[in-house]
Amino acid sequence: MDVSGIDEITYGADDLPVCRTFFLDWGLQLVEEDASRLVFESLNGCRVIVRRSDDAALPPAIEPGPTLREVVWGVTSADVVERFRQVVRDLPGAVDEGGRVGCTDPNGLAIRFQVSRKRDVEVECAQMNTWSDKPRMNRRSPAYERAAPIEVGHVVFFVKDVAACERFYCERFGFVPSDRYPGRGAFLRCATEGGHHDIFLLQTPDAKVGLNHVAFTVRDIHEVFGGGLHIARQGHETQLGPGRHPISSAYFWYFRNPAGGLI
Repeated sequence: MDVSGIDEITYGADDLPVCRTFFLDWGLQLVEEDASRLVFESLNGCRVIVRRSDDAALPPAIEPGPTLREVVWGVTSADVVERFRQVVRDLPGAVDEGGRVGCTDPNGLAIRFQVSRKRDVEVECAQMNTWSDKPRMNRRSPAYERAAPIEVGHVVFFVKDVAACERFYCERFGFVPSDRYPGRGAFLRCATEGGHHDIFLLQTPDAKVGLNHVAFTVRDIHEVFGGGLHIARQGHETQLGPGRHPISSAYFWYFRNPAGGLI
């Protein structure tokens, strides 16, 4: 496995104070702050950065308004960075910042690769009883007053050409298809074995381009509910959920994100 997952994402947003409140409510830790940017971390050190939309340091936006401007993928070693350096050097938007290299994908999104900076964490997850299997007997399930996300689990984009984007990630960087909506969507993961997807590429009939959502991973279904209830109590708007996806089997609760798209 070369790519291990998402290390960092950067939004361009219009209202940093509102985003500050939102991501703190979401359960991230604010680790850096100044007039031009906010830097948050999840439990394992995955970073969420929010900058002003007009910040000249940001890559170009793939759509008008607040949206995701950059995805940094963690890789397993400096050797992988060096190999990817050769891959990206002739691609549109190529950048080489020493320990971080990248380019622009066919959808116009800035992507980067660096040796992963995330840290290992140990968390206690609830066992789940079913009719036929009851591993948790005479013990309460955990109750969460709010969520503390472990990491950014995946990103989802509307793309103008799903086949071109799938070829780009798979042929150049070793991503692996896990599921498809034929001609419309491609679920890709970083390795042959892993979670259902790390990126989902969705082509609509009008071939729109933009961010659909960023998904954060939490411990168990109880934290999905605890986190969702907390965010709702804080007055943030639900878009869909809670529910469960039939394709990935993931439990979800989607909210509207002031930094762009859904979360």
